[in-house]
Amino acid sequence: MKPLARPDSPRLVLCFDFDGTLHDPAAVPPVVDELFVCLQRLREERGAVWGINTGRAMNHVVEGLVESHFPFSPDWVVAREREIWYPNAVGRWVPDEGWNRQCEKDHRKFFKKIAKLLKRIRAEVEEHTGATWVEHDGDPAGLVSRTEEEMEWIVRRVVEMAADEPLLGWQRNSVYLRFGHRQYHKGSSLRKVAEGLGLGPAECFAIGDSHNDFEMLSPDAAGQVACPGNSVPEVRAHVASVGGYVCDLTHSRACVEAMEHFFPVAGGGADRG
Repeated sequence: MKPLARPDSPRLVLCFDFDGTLHDPAAVPPVVDELFVCLQRLREERGAVWGINTGRAMNHVVEGLVESHFPFSPDWVVAREREIWYPNAVGRWVPDEGWNRQCEKDHRKFFKKIAKLLKRIRAEVEEHTGATWVEHDGDPAGLVSRTEEEMEWIVRRVVEMAADEPLLGWQRNSVYLRFGHRQYHKGSSLRKVAEGLGLGPAECFAIGDSHNDFEMLSPDAAGQVACPGNSVPEVRAHVASVGGYVCDLTHSRACVEAMEHFFPVAGGGADRG
């Protein structure tokens, strides 16, 4: 699987969350064909490049692309909300060595610094909830709660306990939470991708449905933002508050709806909505 032919001068960056936004595992197909038609149109009309910005690890991104029968690959991927990957000439995914190496170095140093704080947070969570603490290579601290309500309590408590540590960040998607360095998230990663193309937030579009999408749905990351109709209420409210587009449709159909809203067919009249 390879990306579309690269535009000579990219003028637009399209950024999609994967699970819950592009991909619907309950649907057949999980990603509608209209999405790929729209991406090809925007490549031709606006010099668009596109990518996936997800909490999935890179190997799971590849699995999702294959399972969903993508006819072509993204131009870039942000995996685990912070690692940047690009396809090479034969379609193999290679890391952005400079960015990913610095990201790993900063995380390793930071987690060593806050080890005692994380230990206190873990003790608090395990004493008062049934959430499971998760540790593995690349993600030394995270949580899986039993319910959304339990995760809400955990987040409020973490905010209180981490008040004196401004660089502690976390990415939440439903009942999953990953701790990390606050400078690395979907928003900063999207900005890095755009900068590599000589573009800024004004030339970026982003769409996402959950809490870990807030940073890439911020005006300092993307000038055009949207969320599908199946988004969590907090994301819907945020997108509306920054003048973005809240879709009526869900998942990949919403992605098409949003792109047609912001980037209508050339000569097709004014934007909808």
